[in-house]
Amino acid sequence: MVINLKRILYLAGAVLMLTVLTSFILPKHTYAVGVLEPRSLTLQADPGATTVVGGSTPGGTVDDLFTFTVPSADQSTAIESIGFQYCEQADSTCGNLNTDYSMSTTGVSTTPGSATSSSLSSCTVSATTQLDPILNCSTAVTPGSSPLTVQLVGVVNPNPTAPNQNLSFYVRITTWTLTNEGGTNVDSGNVAAAVANPIVLSGQMPESLVFCTGGTVSETSGVPDCTTATSGAVSFQQLFSPNYTSVATSQMAASTNATSGYQITVLGPTLTSGSNKITAIGATAAAPVKGTDQFGMNLVANTTATNSGCGTTYNCGTAITPASDGTSYFALPASNYATPDTYAFAANTTTVVATSGYPSGTTVGTDAQIYTSTYIANVQGLTPAGTYTTTLTYICTPTF
Repeated sequence: MVINLKRILYLAGAVLMLTVLTSFILPKHTYAVGVLEPRSLTLQADPGATTVVGGSTPGGTVDDLFTFTVPSADQSTAIESIGFQYCEQADSTCGNLNTDYSMSTTGVSTTPGSATSSSLSSCTVSATTQLDPILNCSTAVTPGSSPLTVQLVGVVNPNPTAPNQNLSFYVRITTWTLTNEGGTNVDSGNVAAAVANPIVLSGQMPESLVFCTGGTVSETSGVPDCTTATSGAVSFQQLFSPNYTSVATSQMAASTNATSGYQITVLGPTLTSGSNKITAIGATAAAPVKGTDQFGMNLVANTTATNSGCGTTYNCGTAITPASDGTSYFALPASNYATPDTYAFAANTTTVVATSGYPSGTTVGTDAQIYTSTYIANVQGLTPAGTYTTTLTYICTPTF
């Protein structure tokens, strides 16, 4: 028999090389055949953190929630520990997040967490090493078919030192028949997560005043809308007569974010036709009296029959809309303009008719509300014929 020494040497060299390569590629823990699936890692905000941040915030203290299911072939195999190894790579080399990615000195760290699945009630998380926490069970657990859930509390996310750098990382989940990742590695599986720069949005709310007047102002989707304001030319609903009180209305809407709210004033003459005038009621509110000269206004709903047709045939005013509530809405008619069926008007005098001071009178900012101004005119039998008009100017002044 001829022995080929050269061939034997080649074979020995190949075996030696295979042994070296095998030693190089073996991971810390040999993977088992069983694969945990489905499996996931959710990065959650940690409500107990000193500063609560989103789960994916780089360097943020968060909670890591793992959910995974044991394959059917191993659901009756008892386990005593579950390992969670944080890696920079998904393959067997794993890598060190702190060194290979120039992490801050904090890197990924964990504090003892909790196992929230009922089957893991006898298990506790031990953060014995920064990147390799272990769930150890005092009693062997048979996983069954239900998903298992483990939450690591107080995990410090990877924190890239380079600005605007996002980072993916991986966690290797392994189940073991003995505590501290001992005995047989039953099942395993990787999950992936990523830290990402938070989106910081900013916007500026300027000093604001919205104010408009018109015959009517309507709401759009429940909000007073000044784009709906109609013409400010309004007419009394009937001819003047000593036998009844004539009525007209207009509307205005106002809102402001001024810290001291707004004040609305009115200025204008009484009803005039040439040199003839209808006497203004005056600054003190009074009830209308048919057959006398009277011009006045108020900013509330008038509900009695003092004015001919009020509440039936003619619109004699409506309440402020939306109603003032002292929370978002603060519109408040001035006292002389706030009592139903009484009216006031001081001709050619700038007069405060409303503020955003509900209910105390201390003005504040307010959301938009609609006022209805109701005007009344009474005349004597000898009042000269003619077209009586007035132009009223409302001014809304906010104080910031």
